Amino acid sequence: MSVIITRLSTDDEIEQLLKLQHKNLARNNSPQTIESQGFVTVEHTFDLLKQMNQAEPQIVARDGEKIVGYALVMLKEFRQSIPVLEPMFAMLSEIYLSNKVLSDYHYYVMGQICIDEQYRGQGLFDQLYLGQKEQLKDRYELCITEVATRNQRSMNAHRRVGFESIHEYTAPNGETWSVVVWDIRK
Repeated sequence: MSVIITRLSTDDEIEQLLKLQHKNLARNNSPQTIESQGFVTVEHTFDLLKQMNQAEPQIVARDGEKIVGYALVMLKEFRQSIPVLEPMFAMLSEIYLSNKVLSDYHYYVMGQICIDEQYRGQGLFDQLYLGQKEQLKDRYELCITEVATRNQRSMNAHRRVGFESIHEYTAPNGETWSVVVWDIRK
């Protein structure tokens, strides 16, 4: 495996990331694939990803010139850019961790993590998170995200990296989500 963990740097890489994202959206996969391989929910635009990358370089897994995985950093400044995430951001002022609301921590949100199907099971999920942690641990306390509880592959992988589930809720569409946090200073 000649995969390296690096920063997203070119427009071509953004396009490749978007193609990988599109391929893994829940709406583009069968229930069987969703159950066994997981899925992603949010669809980003080229312009939004470019802005997010300028604000905080995104971490990608690259095999040669091919993007085979990514871990997106979503800063709170972008919370209104993706309406489906707004309720999660709003909830962060109501959830406590160590007697302090999450919104009082210096945090970023894991905007999405995805690995190309051919590269799964090779440790890239952990490597992407460790690359992100190395880049961000001096500027942030926590990484926060939410995972659909039916996405057991993702739930298990997040636990393995060190995320702790601290809150669950059911969205208006009936999907149950787990809010998970990772102290990246440890």
